[in-house]
Amino acid sequence: MTPRDLVGYRVVAVHAHPDDEAITTGGSLFDLARRGADVLVVTCTLGEEGEVIGAPFAHLTNDYADQLGGFRVAELTRALSILGVRGRFLGGAGRFRDSGMAGSPAHENPRAFVNSGAEAVDLLAGILKVERPHLVITYGPDGGYGHPDHIRAHEITHAAARRVDVPRILWTVNDLAETAAGVRDITLVPGGWSLPDEDYLANQGVGKHDLAIDLDDAALAAKREAMRAHATQIWFADGSVSATNPQAAWGQGRHPVWALSNLLAQPLLSCEHYQLAAGELPEADLLGGPGLLDGIPRDPAEGKA
Repeated sequence: MTPRDLVGYRVVAVHAHPDDEAITTGGSLFDLARRGADVLVVTCTLGEEGEVIGAPFAHLTNDYADQLGGFRVAELTRALSILGVRGRFLGGAGRFRDSGMAGSPAHENPRAFVNSGAEAVDLLAGILKVERPHLVITYGPDGGYGHPDHIRAHEITHAAARRVDVPRILWTVNDLAETAAGVRDITLVPGGWSLPDEDYLANQGVGKHDLAIDLDDAALAAKREAMRAHATQIWFADGSVSATNPQAAWGQGRHPVWALSNLLAQPLLSCEHYQLAAGELPEADLLGGPGLLDGIPRDPAEGKA
């Protein structure tokens, strides 16, 4: 039986688009929630500038119907339900628009998240003041792989946290060595897919992390299903089909194989990694490294002389 040892703890994860919460932190958020922590995912945009996997909804994109954002609200709702966490959009659904990749014309939209200015900081600070989180999770200064919205999420999170006493801030990161090893272990790539090259992996990976959270079977399964809920964005090469993507793909490797719309095969690892951005981490003990909330008093008054 999973212990309910985190009752009374509060966690806020700040993500740029629907699906980021599942891909980067899904297993950790599931584990925190099932152990009793109150977990809130704040999503900053609807992901309107994304591409679509699968023919049935291919024309929802911004160059056709421009209805993808609304569709992704439903995907996110399903994913958060699987993870057992709460969710809200920064400023309400649709307040800030996906800015697209670096250099995208989408940056010119005044509602683009990159143009959110002080308003986004004020809105997030208001959430943090109400939630009083023990832990905040977001991305590092490069957004993990350089996406402008991820970088902006990092900026507003740290700006907002300066107004609120947050005991610990962690950056979700992708461990380069483990991911590269997982890619090497892929033995079958579906037709039309390919393996990522070294430059792609290096752009998304880091060589150092401060926390490694091992996911048990239940957490990994929840992460996988939460990712699968974002069916317009994520395709698992396990033969599964859906109304969004009725085409089956088959891959094989040491880990489950999946891809984004770029169809670069990636391994679904059973570990999530973090770097410490603010606060302190306790020393590792005989049972292994610390957890996400280890060393933080449940009540802020605890631990004070």
